[in-house]
Amino acid sequence: MSVNFDDTKITFRSKSSRELQVSNFIFSVLNRPFLVFLGTLIIKCALKFRFPIKGLIKATLFDQFCGGESIQGCEKKINQLNTFNVKTILDYSIEGQENEQSFDQTLKETLRAIQFSNRHDAIPFCVLKLTGLGSKSLMTKIQLEKELTVNEKNQFIRFKDRGLEIADEISKLNQRLLIDAEESWYQNVVDAFSYELMIKYNTERALIYNTYQFYRRDMLDRMKTGFEDMFGSKVYFGAKIVRGAYMEQERFRAQSLGYPDPIQPNKDATDRDYNEGVKFVMEHLNYCSICLGTHNEASSKDLVDLIKQYGYEKNDSRIFFAQLLGMSDNISFKLSNEGYNVAKYMPYGPLEKVMPYLFRRAEENTSVQGQSSRELMLIKKEIKRRKFKL
Repeated sequence: MSVNFDDTKITFRSKSSRELQVSNFIFSVLNRPFLVFLGTLIIKCALKFRFPIKGLIKATLFDQFCGGESIQGCEKKINQLNTFNVKTILDYSIEGQENEQSFDQTLKETLRAIQFSNRHDAIPFCVLKLTGLGSKSLMTKIQLEKELTVNEKNQFIRFKDRGLEIADEISKLNQRLLIDAEESWYQNVVDAFSYELMIKYNTERALIYNTYQFYRRDMLDRMKTGFEDMFGSKVYFGAKIVRGAYMEQERFRAQSLGYPDPIQPNKDATDRDYNEGVKFVMEHLNYCSICLGTHNEASSKDLVDLIKQYGYEKNDSRIFFAQLLGMSDNISFKLSNEGYNVAKYMPYGPLEKVMPYLFRRAEENTSVQGQSSRELMLIKKEIKRRKFKL
């Protein structure tokens, strides 16, 4: 029997009626692109001129999509989600500066998150964006195989030292680390370092996961090659599988610089390779672990079917579903209610510093086909159900 993602009683059982009304307001706005554009402009101006709107932002967008302004500030939401068997992946979502001080700060914050996660059984993964530890421009230069200056070589050594310190802590505490995907013009450097960490730390099980964005034409082959390399090195392969988040930047850069567009020709091609990638990992689960990052109901159902087809337990620790906090609760709460492993990415950080993340969430909700409309329809359905006590 197929999973029913329309059960709003389960979807919103963690939310009060007041919280539902706030969500209804937020997604009503996000469902109108012009209001998103106008609202973003107004908020940016208000923050720039220090108008007192932080309280409003915190009670709406921030509360919907973020856990708190600090790790400790997330604890209430972590515990609330865990009550319903939905786990948490803490995500330090500030965009730091490209300098050594900022990279060191990201290192310290990531180590704090790992140590906090170790004390909390509701946090199955930690997360790391490697460009938080080192320069994008330096990684781009390395991918282009350009000669580095002595200073650049030292910068790259420090970048790898930070990554190794984080991976050492992950290994020492027997945690798991999801390494985020990046833009294609330095993704090769991210992949190479991720595989270096897998070879060192994934000897007994998958502790280090690399992320694969299937909106790229070459991603299925790249992931299979990565698996084969890790299999040849006799270590476990960790894969977080997503459709992707940098499509507009990728297309714009390819057009500007005159190289072939790395993006799939259409969504059907993305879906085809995405599904094939999930199937490939599930076929090799004795040597792999998977975190399926998706807000797509069909993809979630497909993985449920594969779990049944291959005879795995619903709560097999090698298989996780993941969604962003504040979105697709119909997937998260239904799957957790059915006994599957589910986690919410929980962004956190000082309000002003996570605003770029919140603006992206707003823009992506308007651009992803039907996302806000779907969220809004489910919210309104639950408000009606509660009103008439159905």
